[in-house]
Amino acid sequence: MKRSELNRIMKDSADFLADMKFLLPPFAFWSPGEWRTKTREFQEIKDCMLGWDITDFGSGDFQRTGLLMFTLRNGHLTKSEYFKPYAEKLLITLEEQVTPFHFHWKKMEDIINRGGGNLLVQVYNSTQSGDFAETRVRVSMDGRNFEVEAGSILRVTPGESITLPAGQYHKFWGEKGGGTVLLGEVSKVNDDNVDNRFKDAMGRFPSIEEDVEPLYLLGNEYPALI
Repeated sequence: MKRSELNRIMKDSADFLADMKFLLPPFAFWSPGEWRTKTREFQEIKDCMLGWDITDFGSGDFQRTGLLMFTLRNGHLTKSEYFKPYAEKLLITLEEQVTPFHFHWKKMEDIINRGGGNLLVQVYNSTQSGDFAETRVRVSMDGRNFEVEAGSILRVTPGESITLPAGQYHKFWGEKGGGTVLLGEVSKVNDDNVDNRFKDAMGRFPSIEEDVEPLYLLGNEYPALI
């Protein structure tokens, strides 16, 4: 992805969040130069990868296959000084923009539709070899527990949520005709370096072509650029 594209996505997302009356913490808008002035008081932000997270999953087409996330709070799987056992993100999914099939080895998460269009979520159980299982899938949505056939697509409307346990494949996208979807994610500790298993091989973090200066940094860039 070009840096100019990442900058534009950040600006558009900030405008959308303002329209949705969702306020980001101050560090969301620190420039790379401001980051370099921060002391170790802010080390948790860096170590737990709080902040912007934009990916096209290596597709080269963010509008079709991609996702914007912002990690608001998080613990750490190995550093005991960061004792939070939970994480919270916001996600912005465009109409028909796909997040490909994946599951998490350790993380259980709730995906909450905070407003905008409907979210469609397709689910499978996984086998020990990492394939799709043909078994029925247990689903939990806002206190309703039921089972669906493997590969079923569930609609999550504004205000609704779905729980995705560890090991359950899921793919999601904004329903056609509904516009952009604002999602919340509440989960166990999140580590995107080690806890994602994609059905098909793909990149989790974008390869960046530096055609302009960064507007804001991505969370995975902190070690190299600060």
